[in-house]
Amino acid sequence: MWIEMKVFLREPLGAFGTVVAPVLVLVLFGRIGTYVVAGGAQKAATTFFTVDVPVFVTILISINAVVSLVSIMSIYRESGILKRLSTTPLRPSTILTAHVIVKLFLTSTTLVLALLFANRSLLAAAGTPFLRFMLAASIATAAILSMGFVIASFVPSGRFAQPITSVLLYPMIAISGLFVPMSAYSPGFRAFARLLPMTYAVSLLHGIWKGEAWGAHAGDIGALFLVFAICTALSTKIFRWE
Repeated sequence: MWIEMKVFLREPLGAFGTVVAPVLVLVLFGRIGTYVVAGGAQKAATTFFTVDVPVFVTILISINAVVSLVSIMSIYRESGILKRLSTTPLRPSTILTAHVIVKLFLTSTTLVLALLFANRSLLAAAGTPFLRFMLAASIATAAILSMGFVIASFVPSGRFAQPITSVLLYPMIAISGLFVPMSAYSPGFRAFARLLPMTYAVSLLHGIWKGEAWGAHAGDIGALFLVFAICTALSTKIFRWE
């Protein structure tokens, strides 16, 4: 795990994109929100900037962690590092677990910084449950990372990592109910959206940020744990060393 952390930190752009960039996005949205509210659009701006933006930034942090995971694993595969590791007692689950622990640590660090900035801006209302939101974000990130396990198990080279990950994950945000309420979708499209893990991640984060009880999102938590279990099991089966 410590070796993977050192390898990650040796790449300044990767560290910037994973840790610093999401915080800057949050600060930018906070400033924009302040000007919008000052301009008179109080109700709409408050709803968007105090609820949707923090959840959106949290999802971006999780997806950045997935992109980093897939990129590193594909580079290892392309350069032959994984092939050499295959001759050791290490199992795919051990390698993936080490990377996931690193990504969860970095994600948590980024979230702490982001929430510290949010706590001093329009983005956080009084009484926002930051600790509960951190736990919810960890659950959502673990589920999203598990999808990254599957992608990382077969992506052949580093140049395909980001395009494949982006095509698979970013469209999920558009239909997750974050910016367009699920009630606005047709029954068929709503049923399709409920097949996607991102829908449950957004629902959980959205509700906890607003102060709703855990029990109200038991279904979301159960679905995310199920995604984690299925994707983890699948990735260990299809993992390619070369």
